[in-house]
Amino acid sequence: MLRLLSRPRRASGFTLIELMISIIVLGVLLTIAMPSFRAWMLNIQIRNASESILTGIQRARAEAVGRNTSVTFVMAANSTWTVNVNNPPSVIETRLSSEGSEMVTRTIIPASATTLTFSNLGIVVPNSDGSNSLQQIDFTANGANQNMRIVIGAGGSAKMCDPHLPTGSSPRAC
Repeated sequence: MLRLLSRPRRASGFTLIELMISIIVLGVLLTIAMPSFRAWMLNIQIRNASESILTGIQRARAEAVGRNTSVTFVMAANSTWTVNVNNPPSVIETRLSSEGSEMVTRTIIPASATTLTFSNLGIVVPNSDGSNSLQQIDFTANGANQNMRIVIGAGGSAKMCDPHLPTGSSPRAC
């Protein structure tokens, strides 16, 4: 019995060398994955920015039909958007450009357009101030491998699509 107690115990767990090798392997894997993780995050920000604006356009159209009056969707220079009722003038909803997409660049076509007006039937009508109506908004970010586009049809429908896909190849194509 005394002999069993005097045996040296075998150590369990990691040695310091095994722990250091594990940390080095983890560091190498993170270094390899970091560029694709950054692109993935930028792609998410592009999608968030485009979905936010698409939601605002759809909200303006739905409010125009629901309230039986004209409603405008306005994009400010800093990409903040607002949905307004024209008569009587009031704000329905406003979203800030800083909501999850600071790295995204928005390009509006035509460049001078900031407003989109929907009639009580949900179709696009000329803006009351005579300015150009929004027709297309492109979303890009440096380092991202996916860009998005919102195309607004004359009938009032808005579609989010991928401008890099060939036309007719996918439902996501523009």
